[in-house]
Amino acid sequence: MADIGIGVVGGGYMGKAHSVAFAAVASVFDTALRPKLVHICASSDESAERYRQTYGFEKATSDWRVMVADAQVEAIVIASPQATHHDIALAAFAAGKPVLCEKPLGVSVAESQSMVDAAEAAGVANMVGFNYVRTPATQYVRKLLDEGRIGKVTWFRGEMTEDFFADPEIGGWRGQGAANGCMGDLAPHMINCARALMGPITTLNAMVQTVHPTRAGEPVTNDDQAQMMCTFESGVQGHMFFSRVATGRKMGYAYEIHGTHGHIRFDQEDQNALWLYTTEGPEAERGFRKILTGPEHPDYLPFCQGPGHGTGYQDQIIIEAKDFLTAIAEKRAVWPTFREGLEVNRIVAATLASSAAGTWVNVADY
Repeated sequence: MADIGIGVVGGGYMGKAHSVAFAAVASVFDTALRPKLVHICASSDESAERYRQTYGFEKATSDWRVMVADAQVEAIVIASPQATHHDIALAAFAAGKPVLCEKPLGVSVAESQSMVDAAEAAGVANMVGFNYVRTPATQYVRKLLDEGRIGKVTWFRGEMTEDFFADPEIGGWRGQGAANGCMGDLAPHMINCARALMGPITTLNAMVQTVHPTRAGEPVTNDDQAQMMCTFESGVQGHMFFSRVATGRKMGYAYEIHGTHGHIRFDQEDQNALWLYTTEGPEAERGFRKILTGPEHPDYLPFCQGPGHGTGYQDQIIIEAKDFLTAIAEKRAVWPTFREGLEVNRIVAATLASSAAGTWVNVADY
C-alpha cells in the first residue's frame, strides 16, 4: 500500500462520517492506497482542534485555504455547507488534488457546471457523496435490472421521506435558504437513485410545497415537500415524492420497480433486504420473496462473512471512500462523478421551475 494524505473540510455530522470511513477503509477493503488523516478544517480554531483530537488528524485549521495548500494533503473531502463547495473544489482542482464533495454539488446549475469544468480540466478523481445508492442491496438491484431479471421495466416509484421537521414548532436554520429545504437536502438522493436505476430523466411535472409557512414564529423561506411525475429517456414513466414532514418516516429512501416479468421493492429502513417478485412457476405459488443481503452481494463480504448479519450507514460511507481511492489509484472516473451531481442539480432546478409554472418542462432546458 502507498499512503495518501487526506484533508477533510467540516467536522460535524458528515465530517465525522468521512473521517471514520477514511480511517477504516484500508483495513476493510485492503485498498491500494492507505489514507492518512492529515488535516481537518472547521469553522473555528477551537472546533477544528477538538475534531483533530477526536478523529485522529495530525493538523487542524479554520481556514480551508491553508488545508488545500498543505503539501501533505493529497486528496480533499468537502463536508461543509453547500454554499462553500464551489470555491473549495476549484482551489483543490487548481492544485491538482482529487475531491470527494458532499451532495448537492453547487448552489446552482451554473455553479455546479463550473465545478464540473474545473474537475474535468484538472483530470483528477472527482466524486459526489450519494452514499445510499451504495448499499449492497441497491447495488444488487442494479445488477438484476442490467440482467433483465424482471423483464422490460414499465414503471418506477421512488420516495425520500423523513419526519425530522414534521413538528411546526421546530424552527432554526433548516427553515432558511433553498439549500436547506427538502428539494436541496433530501430530494437529490432519490433523484440520483432514480437515474442510477432507470437512466436519465427527460421531462417532468412537479409540485413543490411549504407545508408550514412559519416555524416558531419565524417565516420559512424553503420547501417541506414535493412530488413529480417524470418520463425517463427509455420511455419508462415514474413518480417521486420527497418530504421532511412525513410523520413516522425516519429513512424513507424507498423505491419500487415494475417490469413485464417481475417487480422489485426496497426500503432503506430495512436496508439489508430487498423484495423480488418474478413471474416464474405456477400462478398459485408466485409471491414476493425477501432476499437478505450477504457475501454474494456487492461490497458486503469485506464487512462480514455472515448472510443476513447486515451492513449499516457508516459502512456505506466506507464503500464510498473505497470507490474514491479506487478512482485515484487507477486514474479513472468512478461513478458518481461531479457530472452526475450537476445532472441532479439540473433536475432540482427543473422541478422548481415546473412547480412555479404549473406545467411539464424539459430537463435539458435547465
